[in-house]
Amino acid sequence: MTRKFKELVAWRASVTLVKEVHDVTYRFPPGDNGLLAGEMRRTAISIPSTIAEGAARPSRREFLQHLGNASSLLAALETQMVIASELGYVGDTEKLGTLIGDVTKLVAGLTGSLRNVTTDAG
Repeated sequence: MTRKFKELVAWRASVTLVKEVHDVTYRFPPGDNGLLAGEMRRTAISIPSTIAEGAARPSRREFLQHLGNASSLLAALETQMVIASELGYVGDTEKLGTLIGDVTKLVAGLTGSLRNVTTDAG
């Protein structure tokens, strides 16, 4: 099942999310020692990577599994954002929270559309 992952709206939006996470975490205080910032960056980078990897898999079932993993990563990133906010590392989380929510909806929509397909190559 060949897919052009760069054409997926969920993938493109998740790349935008990576850029925003990088911008936000770049401003974290030195007291973080890069720990939470690094974790947030790794988690964010894993989202489009996981979507792309799933899109390259030979079966719809495997793609769905990767989309489930991307959803889990989005939940982890949202949790990390809440922790960063609680620690006072970031004041306004509205833009980042909105992006996470948007990507979550896109991944859910893609998942739903793949589940509704009646034929599977794998």
